[in-house]
Amino acid sequence: MHRTLIVTNDFPPRPGGIQAFLHNMALRLDPERLVVLASTWKHGREGALATAAFDDEQPFTVVRERTTMLLPTPAATRRAAGLLREHGCTSVWFGAAAPLGLMAPALRRAGAERLVATTHGHEAGWAQLPAARRLLRRIGDSTDTLTYLGEYTRSRIATALTEAAAGRMTQLPPGVDEKTFHPDSGGDEVRARLGLSERPVVVCVSRLVPRKGQDTLIRAMPWILAAEPDAVLLIVGGGPYERDLRRLARDAGVEASVRFTGAVPWSELPAHYGAGDVFAMPCRTRRGGLDVEGLGIVYLEASATGLPVVAGDSGGAPDAVLDGETGWVVRGGEPAEVAERITALLGDAALRRRMGERGRRWVEEKWRWDLLAEKLKALL
Repeated sequence: MHRTLIVTNDFPPRPGGIQAFLHNMALRLDPERLVVLASTWKHGREGALATAAFDDEQPFTVVRERTTMLLPTPAATRRAAGLLREHGCTSVWFGAAAPLGLMAPALRRAGAERLVATTHGHEAGWAQLPAARRLLRRIGDSTDTLTYLGEYTRSRIATALTEAAAGRMTQLPPGVDEKTFHPDSGGDEVRARLGLSERPVVVCVSRLVPRKGQDTLIRAMPWILAAEPDAVLLIVGGGPYERDLRRLARDAGVEASVRFTGAVPWSELPAHYGAGDVFAMPCRTRRGGLDVEGLGIVYLEASATGLPVVAGDSGGAPDAVLDGETGWVVRGGEPAEVAERITALLGDAALRRRMGERGRRWVEEKWRWDLLAEKLKALL
């Protein structure tokens, strides 16, 4: 019987987009034929309890290494090879190619017949650094295929690979649960609770880090408020940049028009998307191309919720938008350009509806989890 071993650092309850990607795919594989080897989310009692509670709820077997960062060390590789043999796994999926894909030769010797490694935004950064580039080439040569999110990441990563490995690359982006993210997701209740029922709302759902562009949205607010005086920017999520963003809102004189929710449970995210009239995350590339957006699943979740989106031009973010149809792509870090697009959307209900409906159809046509899971099954 064909069984699969997933080897990954990126797995819930650790939060994040890659973690959600891996978990959603795992849930759509046969649980009787699946084993997951993952790192532990946090050190200490709290992290251990959260991890154990999550693992107990899963329909498949989850094995945790007692480390917050699983690396391709000899000991970790032996553990993976032992699980492969113990459970009779014939295929391996590395949740992130770098660096765990370096285990591939040893797992091939242990009996793996198919080795699939998924790349994200950080592998595009690896492709620019000489030492990391060599490791990425080794991973490409020792696996059957590297998957990529979109054309941006494929083109960058392929430069580090041999011609044969680059030719084996296959697109496998994350998907959207269109039954969870939909236009009637509870946005009115969130708006009422926050006192925003009668106000135009620009919503941004993301970790609070400089690349995501919440600072650009705050700098755009004076222009937006000049056209729409009651508009409010709803910033959903937590992260290390929050203090700086709050200070920026005060300094820009728009503090009364910017709301921070802090971290929100995953179950409440669909309603928070639905609280917006427009979704905006003007992400930008930083650190000479090393800090880049791999895809931007938030744009697709917003589209599934029926919102028009304003996306930054970092990395693969434009792959998640049909420019001019489901929203617009803007230059990340350009507040005036961001304000112009948001203002146009806030002032035109018919345009918002048209773009939101087109986005919903696009998600249903291309980005559903069940379609993408079938592709993964074929690769494995």
